[in-house]
Amino acid sequence: MLGNVILLNGCSSAGKTTLALELQKLSKEHYQYIALDQFRDGLPPALRGLNSPKEDPGYRGLNVVPEIKNGQPVTSIKFGDYGEEVLKVMRRAVSQLAKVGCCVVVDDILFEKKYLLDYADVLEPSASWLVAVKCDLDIVREREAKRAGRFPGTADSHYDSIHKHGVAYDIEVDTSRTSASALAMEIIEGMKSPPRAFSNLIGD
Repeated sequence: MLGNVILLNGCSSAGKTTLALELQKLSKEHYQYIALDQFRDGLPPALRGLNSPKEDPGYRGLNVVPEIKNGQPVTSIKFGDYGEEVLKVMRRAVSQLAKVGCCVVVDDILFEKKYLLDYADVLEPSASWLVAVKCDLDIVREREAKRAGRFPGTADSHYDSIHKHGVAYDIEVDTSRTSASALAMEIIEGMKSPPRAFSNLIGD
């Protein structure tokens, strides 16, 4: 039996992890948690770059690039060839878990539309729900400032772009002022309707 997949797409510090954990707690099904951060943290240290130039190994993995734009600190996350392959493997791991009957909740940031299209390629559209996790930018910034190891302006760098891939989400939630448990129940309730987002992406 095919497992359900809930793909949470939201900016850094939008509250995806907290929401995923609430979904695990409140759902009748047992959901395996898969997160971009898990795969990022598992990269070899040499391939986790900080403003790494092309000749440095850090450029090939996940490269954190701090800069100043319009007088404000912004931190971009850039994946090199190795990092891109790891992301492909993550998406296929989600697919394989679902194929053997595991339900999966995915905590991801869809920096580029090609990532979304790849999910559409490997997931079963009739059992996969695409969920937008949104939050007011000022609240995201407050959360980001309190998180250890987060560079300032990380969310700013992709806040608008990740929700502009031309797809209608199956479910949208806003973590700005509503509890994660209430939003998890909204998602569970929303999943009573058949998903459409990935079906609409096939052929794009």
